[in-house]
Amino acid sequence: MPLSMNKDVFITCAVTGSGGTQDRSPHVPRSPKQIADSAIAAAKAGAAVAHCHVRDPESGAPSRDLTYYREVTDRIRDAEVDVVLNLTAGMGGDIMFGSAEKPFPTAAGTDMVGATERVAHIAECLPEICTLDCGTMNFAEADYVMTNTPGMLTAMGGMMTKLGVKPEIEAFDTGHLWYAKQLVADGVLDSPALVQLCMGVPWGAPDDLNTFMAMVNNVPDDWTFSGFGLGRNQMAYVAASVLAGGNVRVGLEDNLWLEKGVLATNEQLVDRAVTIIENMGARVIGPEAVREKLGLTKRAPSN
Repeated sequence: MPLSMNKDVFITCAVTGSGGTQDRSPHVPRSPKQIADSAIAAAKAGAAVAHCHVRDPESGAPSRDLTYYREVTDRIRDAEVDVVLNLTAGMGGDIMFGSAEKPFPTAAGTDMVGATERVAHIAECLPEICTLDCGTMNFAEADYVMTNTPGMLTAMGGMMTKLGVKPEIEAFDTGHLWYAKQLVADGVLDSPALVQLCMGVPWGAPDDLNTFMAMVNNVPDDWTFSGFGLGRNQMAYVAASVLAGGNVRVGLEDNLWLEKGVLATNEQLVDRAVTIIENMGARVIGPEAVREKLGLTKRAPSN
């Protein structure tokens, strides 16, 4: 395909995620205040979108507590810096099976709830964007499955559309993107859609350029896409996604390191992404331009 570089790029910062990184770096935020402060610092560094999970403030374990989401939302909206708020809706679909011989009963760590409960914090906080993980997959650990059935996705996607929140489709493999297009065709999601191409997450799409371009080439022309790669390839995917015509995601959810032996902060990762994008001859756009591009309506501060 001919090169079609994106000249107006927005950066999403994935602030904390739900993985077991809380004890691997002191910079991974845990409390709602720490998460909001890190998102605000990332926005000051150039991120137009802050993608947020919440965690238990003491243990750092992933959480779906509405009060934590409410506090993060209010703190970000009350800040002096503008940023588009993107809350995860990926929690509540986790199955940890037992042994290979006795998969049931399920093991500790299983968190399976219904569609309404999975989007309860979205209805409560009304972010401008929320994620929709568009498929089921084996996810890193031996007996963990991230579960998103077609019925569940239809229900959740319909709720998001009715709430006026823009789903960010998270595609971890080619089949996820295929089903996302079906959701649009079925009228569950509006078109043009927004999609995040998630590369290198075991055991989804590997982070090689052939697979990445296969994903890119299956994104409809009028959709907006971003891409990211895990770990040491995070910054390489900043360049790759811009060159392929997309936007970028960086942050501690996907990568803890600024360079070998140096733990990063979210704002440092954003700052480095800004440098790469600008050195490529593109410009980094801010939250108002993103709202115009994606048809978003800014939510007022809580006060």
